[in-house]
This record gives sequence, structure tokens and C-alpha cells, in this order.
Amino acid sequence: MAAARYDEETFELMGPGHTYASLTEKISSIVLTRPISRGWLASVGFAGMIAGLLMAAITAVIFFGVGLWGNNNTVSWAWDIINFVWWIGIGHAGTLISAILLLLHQNWRTSINRYAEAMTLFAVAQAGLYPLLHIGRHMYAYWMLPIPNSMGLWPQFRSPLIWDVFAISTYMTVSLLFWFVGLVPDLATLRDKATNIWAKRIYGALSFGWRGSALHWRRYTQLYLLLAGLSTPLVLSVHTIVSFDFASGITPGWHSTIFPPYFVAGAVFAGFAMTIILAIPLRQFFGLKDLITMKHMENMGKVMLATGLIVFYGYIMEVFFGWYSANEYESYMTFVSRMTGPYAPSWYALIICNGIVPQILWFKKARTNLTVLFIVSIFVSIGMWLERFVIIVTSLHREFIPAMWSYYNPTIVDISMFLGTMGLFTLMFLVFCRVLPVISIAEMKEMLYHQRIHGHGDAGHETHGNGHGHAHAGAE
Repeated sequence: MAAARYDEETFELMGPGHTYASLTEKISSIVLTRPISRGWLASVGFAGMIAGLLMAAITAVIFFGVGLWGNNNTVSWAWDIINFVWWIGIGHAGTLISAILLLLHQNWRTSINRYAEAMTLFAVAQAGLYPLLHIGRHMYAYWMLPIPNSMGLWPQFRSPLIWDVFAISTYMTVSLLFWFVGLVPDLATLRDKATNIWAKRIYGALSFGWRGSALHWRRYTQLYLLLAGLSTPLVLSVHTIVSFDFASGITPGWHSTIFPPYFVAGAVFAGFAMTIILAIPLRQFFGLKDLITMKHMENMGKVMLATGLIVFYGYIMEVFFGWYSANEYESYMTFVSRMTGPYAPSWYALIICNGIVPQILWFKKARTNLTVLFIVSIFVSIGMWLERFVIIVTSLHREFIPAMWSYYNPTIVDISMFLGTMGLFTLMFLVFCRVLPVISIAEMKEMLYHQRIHGHGDAGHETHGNGHGHAHAGAE
């Protein structure tokens, strides 16, 4: 019975008729032999132009200061911290798919974990730009690191800015190591299949002499599981620390114990929405429909629905706590100002995008309809950005005394930086798709191996004497 269930599940996660050689050829050909299309070149050119906005905005901010942003004395945090939290949240899906689902033995992660991990790295890179620019005096950014010095200067560890620096650097380091270790067997495959001498040398250097021996696989598995174990608490800790930027303050609308779980769920919610947005064109344009199947899309829709319900519950609790507190400042900020104030349209749009639209995912027909999934994911991405806008701006634009009330408007520099980070993210992802395997070749072979062993029992002659679950990465 167990073998039959495994076989049935694997067929839902991989199209029929594949062999080890066909999997290797299908995935590696995207990097090695597939011609560069005009569509890809046009996409790279467009993303590069948008990324140019970021370069121009950063140059202006470095030369003229953060006064170019729309921040004022009342709304001292605005689009910079909004976009920082939004990008960090998007990066959470990659770690969840890669680490937690690996430890829970969820086979459906196999086809999507590689590009989700890359998405994590690119998103965290965009997020890291904002704290560096927000400090104003960029030449002193190294002061945020605990570097021994003759002046005896150390970071102010009670500062949320320092918390963010350590959270981002730790998350980026572990995610990068986890991503690279998973790539090593596939880099060896590209090394062996490449015909260009420079490609052979580059992939060979990056594969660190991988031969696919039993010893290599044993050490690889140990290290991969160790990094998965390290990555798992990061999913909870990183966005919890980001939520403490707000929850540890006394500002009405921020001082809430629900923020840590609410922010973590929101991060996974936004991250899976971006994963779906990337998966749909990826499987279409690179012909990967038999590897990124409807089962993957449906499962991602289920996770998005579950985390969306947690987030929506958080919205309801925010309003309830504000009312139940009987504190006039808290109740004003958490629902009176948000529902009736100058930013009320943002709050209502947030409820529609994150609370109402995702409810369609209760239906299987919606979860297996790519058009519906794509539209819902776009709504969720917009809604999660609006959530950060509502939490930050609406909680700051009204101080305790009317003399400190103000209205926030973003400037062209704010908008250019945000659009530019999206352009740079897209550019990095497009380049990644053409230079590295977007799906793990070794893990797909392992899944095929288990399917044949448990489902048919005839794979012994195809394992080349490889007693473990992996096929030799460079054998084909």
C-alpha cells in the first residue's frame, strides 16, 4: 500500500516516460544548448532598463542624502522600511520549500526548490539595500558590524537597525550555502556535458571535483541536512526580528504581541505568491510542464490559502485588540484612522487583496487553474505591500498631539527605487535561468529512482550499482 501511494504521488509530480538520461538532458539543455530567444533578450533588456532606475536613485541618495525621499518628521519610516519588509517576506518561501519541506519529506518540493532558493537570495539582496541607504551616512555603514577598533566603538545592540543587519546577514549566508551545496552535483553534470571549454572550466571549478562517489554523496547528504536544520529556525526568527522593529516600540498600532507570528505567516504568504508568479511563466517558456506539474501548483495554492487565513485572522485580532484595550490612542490607530482616515482606501484594498480574494482557493478548480492562481498571486503580492504600508504609514502619520500630524507622499526617488529593485530582481532571475539549472537534476533522479523501486521494482539495472537513492550526477 505504501509503495503504491508513493508511486501515485510521484507520477503526479513528474510526467510519465522519463529516464535518468532524459531528465538530465531536459534540465541541462536550458543552460547548455537551448538557443537564446528574442523574448528572453527583450525581457533582459526591459528588466535592465528598470534596474537602471535603481542605480540612478541610489546615486542621487548617496550624493544628496535621504532628504530626497518623502519621509518627514512624523512619518520617519516610509517606503524604505515598507519595501525592506516586503522583500524579506518574499524570500521566506524559498527557505520554507527547501529546508522545512525537505525535513518533513515532502516530495513536491523537488521541482520548485532550486528556483525558490534563488528567488530567496535575489529578494534578500534587494531588501539589504534599504537599511544600507536608510542610515544616511553610508560611509559609516561598517559601524553596524562588531569590528574591534581602537576607538572602542560597538554597535548599539538595542537598535532595531542592528537587529535587521544581523538577521539579513545570517539569513543570506545560510541561504547561500544551502543553495550552493544543493547545486554541486548539478554543476558536475554541466561540467561533464558542456562542450565549451570555458563552460567546462567554470562549472568544473564550482563543482569542487565532484565525482559522485558514495563518500561524496554521504558527505553531501549530511551537510545538506545540517544546513536544512540551520535554515528552519531562520524562517521563524528572521521575520520575527523584523516584526520586533515595530512591536518593541510604544507607537499605537505597533505595540502588539501578535506581530511575530502574524509577520512570519505574512512572509510565507507573500513568498508563495511570488513563487507561483515565477513558476507559471517558467514552466511555459522553458517547456517544464511535465516537471512543474499541476500538483505543485495546487499544493502551493493550499499553502497560500492556509497562511492567508492566518494573516486575515491577524487583521481581525488587530481591530479587536484595539477596541478591547479601551485605549483611545490604540483604538484610533488600529481601526478608526485606518477605516476612516486619509489612508482608508489602502486598508480596504488590503482586506480585499489578502482577505477576500484568496478565499477562492478553497475550490480545487481554482487551485488547478493557472490563470486564477496567477491573478490571485498578483493580488496577494499587492496586498502584502499594502499591509506594510498600512502598518507603517497609518501608525505614524498621526502623533499624540495634532501639531505633529502630517500626510506622507512618496517622491519620484522612492518610486524609482522600488521599481528599480523589481527590475534588478527580474534581471537576476532571468540570468540565473540561463546559467544554472532551474530544477535540481540530482533530486529529480532520486525521485525517479524511488518511484521505480517502490512502484515497479525494475530500476536496479539503471542505478549503475549505486546503492543509495541518488544517481551519479555526472554519469549521463
